[in-house]
Amino acid sequence: MARPKVKIDLGELEKLYAMQCTDEEAAAFLEVSAKTIERRRQVKPFREAMERGKAKGRLSVRRHLFRLAGGGNVAAAIFLAKNLLGYKDYVNNEHSGPDGAPIQIATKPDYSQLTDEELRQLRTFADKTQNPRRT
Repeated sequence: MARPKVKIDLGELEKLYAMQCTDEEAAAFLEVSAKTIERRRQVKPFREAMERGKAKGRLSVRRHLFRLAGGGNVAAAIFLAKNLLGYKDYVNNEHSGPDGAPIQIATKPDYSQLTDEELRQLRTFADKTQNPRRT
C-alpha cells in the first residue's frame, strides 16, 4: 500500500525559495525529505512556485542593494558598478626609472663630480664610521 502524498503549501514553498533556501532547508521546514522536494520539482506547479520564489528573492536583494547605493553606501555602489557595469580595479605593479626608462642600478658610486673639498669631507666621514674607538 502506497503512502499518502504529503500536502505542501505552494505559498509556503514560494516564500522559502524567495529566501533562497536550499532544497534541504525547505524540506526540513516542511518536514519532508529532500527527495520529496526533488520529486515535486518535476511537477509544473511546484517547479513554478520554486522558480517564482527564487526570482522574487533575487529581486528583493537587488532592490535593497539599489536603495543602499542610492542612499550613499559606497560599498553597495562599488559592488553594483563592478557587477552590473563591468567596472574593474586595475593595479599596475610595474616599476621604472625616470620617463619610463629601466631602473639604473649602480654598483659603484660615481665620485667624479665631487670637488676636492667634498672628497676630503667624505674621507673624514668614512674614517669616523670605520674607527671603532670614536670619542
